[in-house]
Amino acid sequence: MAETRKRGGIVAALSDRNYRIYCAGSTVSLVGMWIQRVAVAWLAWTLTESATWLGILALADLAPSMLFAPFAGALADRIDRLRMIWATQVAQMIQALALIGLTVADAIDIWWLLALTFVLGIATAFNAAARLAILPTLVPDSVFPSVVGMESATYNVARFIGPAISGIVIASFGLVAAFVVNACTYVAVLVAIAFLRPLREEVAHIGRRAGIWRETWDGLAYAFAHPGLRPVLFLLAASALTLRAVPELLPGFAERVFAGGAVALSMLTSAVGLGALLGAVWMAERGRLAGLGGITLTALYVGTGAFLGFVATAEMGIALGFAVVAGFAMVCLGAGVQTLMQSMVEGQMRGRVMSLYAMLHRGGPAFGAVLLGALADAIGLRLAVAIGGTVSLLAAVALTRAMRGVPAREIERQRTSR
Repeated sequence: MAETRKRGGIVAALSDRNYRIYCAGSTVSLVGMWIQRVAVAWLAWTLTESATWLGILALADLAPSMLFAPFAGALADRIDRLRMIWATQVAQMIQALALIGLTVADAIDIWWLLALTFVLGIATAFNAAARLAILPTLVPDSVFPSVVGMESATYNVARFIGPAISGIVIASFGLVAAFVVNACTYVAVLVAIAFLRPLREEVAHIGRRAGIWRETWDGLAYAFAHPGLRPVLFLLAASALTLRAVPELLPGFAERVFAGGAVALSMLTSAVGLGALLGAVWMAERGRLAGLGGITLTALYVGTGAFLGFVATAEMGIALGFAVVAGFAMVCLGAGVQTLMQSMVEGQMRGRVMSLYAMLHRGGPAFGAVLLGALADAIGLRLAVAIGGTVSLLAAVALTRAMRGVPAREIERQRTSR
């Protein structure tokens, strides 16, 4: 632990060759992803003008993580993870090209958009399992907590820049141009993969002894029997189904509450991204495990309060401030949970356990968005989100005692036993 405190931080993370290459490629690709996400959300809104459809589209994007992530994690514990990342990136590029073709041909409708979004969600589920599993093998243990923070920072740099670019591109050149920009960005990560050199091998090729479905079940049983992982997973689930579902409904707020269209949507999304970026930089510079359980729990309380404030105002400036705070809290929670899980899990189980993180982190907000979207169509966006915030607050209270029991000594034991 002393070594981690001494060598951690942003400078240490960026001093590592593997991480510099990985970070450069993924940042470009993530900017493209956010450009497309904003464009797709706006396209869906213009096609339907329905908050329910926004929730359904979010479900199509994120639900594959719930369906396929455990299987993807077992696969990531069997095969070369770099090749798995490469294959899934190519699949995502093909999806982007199909979206361009249908839009140019004026053949796109909400059903085609739903189908393509679901395909992208499947590819992303397998990509996330491989990416989360390989990351600790690319860098020394001493800088890994900072690397997780930097991963959140790069994601949220993209979350801040991508929507801003998307709003400008859509307003100036149309939706097709935004989709083309995204398709081009996949090249960056494919080039980066060719230069990565993992420091150690964790793939055990256990498929020679057991079937993949048995391995998938073993991963689930391991995670929920683990005294440290179990409460962290429940905290992640609680936040994903409530707090993290709200950003999926921002197109509705942009149009119905703030009457600002695509420009308001890009501002709100960028505000969340700015707060998330600030939180990620703070987590990366912090660079240590001590006190992380308390930070994740506090982040759930703060994020819930921020979104309750967000729905209580119709003033754009005030709402943007609350969105920044919410973004800060959400990324502190997500980065904290991922660091705790990566630090506790054994190497040969990493793909399967971290696929649960991906499943809840991506899939949970989808189901939450569908529920909140349907509720919003019935009683209004602001009241629906206020109800979701109340549920989130109750979950935070219920988990307070359990999170205090996350065993720091178990984290240290796992780290020293590798």
